[in-house]
Amino acid sequence: MRTFGRHARLTATAVVCGTTLALATLAAPAQAGTGAGSGASTGAAGRSAERAALAPGDGWGSAGTGTTGGRAADAGHVFTVTTWAEFRAALAKAAGAPSIIRVKGTLDALSDEQGTPRTCDDYAVPGYSFAQYLADYDPAVWGYENPVSGEQEDLRAASAKQQAAQIMAYVPANTTVVGVGRDARILGGSLQVRNVDNVIVRNLTFEDAYDCFPQWDPTDGDVGEWNSEYDNLVVYGTTHVWVDHNTFTDGRRPDSAQPRYFGRLYQQHDGLLDLVRGADLVTVSWNVFADHDKTMLIGNSDSAAADDRGKLKVTLHHNQFRNVKERAPRVRFGQVDTYNNHYVAERPESFGYSFGIGIESQLVAEKNAFTLGAGVRPATILKKWKDAPVTTADNYVNGRPVDLLAVHNAEIPEETLRPDAGWTPTLRTAVDPPRAVPRVVDAGAGAGKLR
Repeated sequence: MRTFGRHARLTATAVVCGTTLALATLAAPAQAGTGAGSGASTGAAGRSAERAALAPGDGWGSAGTGTTGGRAADAGHVFTVTTWAEFRAALAKAAGAPSIIRVKGTLDALSDEQGTPRTCDDYAVPGYSFAQYLADYDPAVWGYENPVSGEQEDLRAASAKQQAAQIMAYVPANTTVVGVGRDARILGGSLQVRNVDNVIVRNLTFEDAYDCFPQWDPTDGDVGEWNSEYDNLVVYGTTHVWVDHNTFTDGRRPDSAQPRYFGRLYQQHDGLLDLVRGADLVTVSWNVFADHDKTMLIGNSDSAAADDRGKLKVTLHHNQFRNVKERAPRVRFGQVDTYNNHYVAERPESFGYSFGIGIESQLVAEKNAFTLGAGVRPATILKKWKDAPVTTADNYVNGRPVDLLAVHNAEIPEETLRPDAGWTPTLRTAVDPPRAVPRVVDAGAGAGKLR
């Protein structure tokens, strides 16, 4: 096993995203209960979780060759990392060979190579001033007709490029990324799973992948918007992926605590988990998605048919979506199976919709449970973006069966949706009765709950 510790002797380097990162030497195997070998996930259960493959029949990710990640990793391709720099170095060293990367503790994506925390100011280029940016592009000065341009916008973009080079980490094929124990966390980072095959991500808390340098777009809508980059986890053009027992949250920096400029929320978050550009054969199971706005896109553009048509086959089961505003998920093109998920929406002011029905989508939503607070209307669970059929069956709202499609069409006739997505999911393992879903999911979903 290779152990990437803060005090390991450094003997080699690798270049990742333009940044030189140190690779630790091969460490002697840790003895049971000591050093890097200690901790909750290093016993039999932990080793089993690290070597786990997606079970046959468990959603779209099990189709074809299935999803095994780094199950076949040899001793030289098992890494333990404790800093963001070590993590990216381990990803580079994996290089597509079967590999297991064990995340221990908190990886702060803005930190330097020694793990010392840094701030957004450390990634701003000389001359960039947010105060000057606000002065230059105030609608009273700039107006709403044209996108922003000029010196401060150029400096903002250059600063954003520096942040992107720091916080993005690219996961290669045949890799399992797994948290050690109950408290493994990636803070402020963006995992990119791009144009590869066979990746597993388990037992991690993804928190606050925030944009230090959002862009003001006065042409977005009637009164402009602040737009940000960086999803916590992006699956782009990749096949055979299993995302399991993770927690995704804005954490320390909720949107509710953010300021407003030019009368609009200063939005520093994008998505939690996006599956786009030909991503295919994905199972998303037993995760928690909490306290966020734009939660999950499956297909990111109506114009992406060349990449997405016939792909974006995704299964979502036994996930908890708690107080997320929208996109849980929003679907374009894909055959998406959503069953046995628990949706919790406590306040009408922070809820828009759960299922977004987009162009050529074929969403099946069955045996899910919804716990809605006062004033949250079941009719708004579905949202029509483009005409496409949807299957809804045996879903429960506050403990009682509700025909989501009928309620939606009756109360929002201007967005009438058609029934029958045109296919029947077969790749399901254990299916719980919807009345039991809140208890089962709330007890078992999220990071730190692997058994």
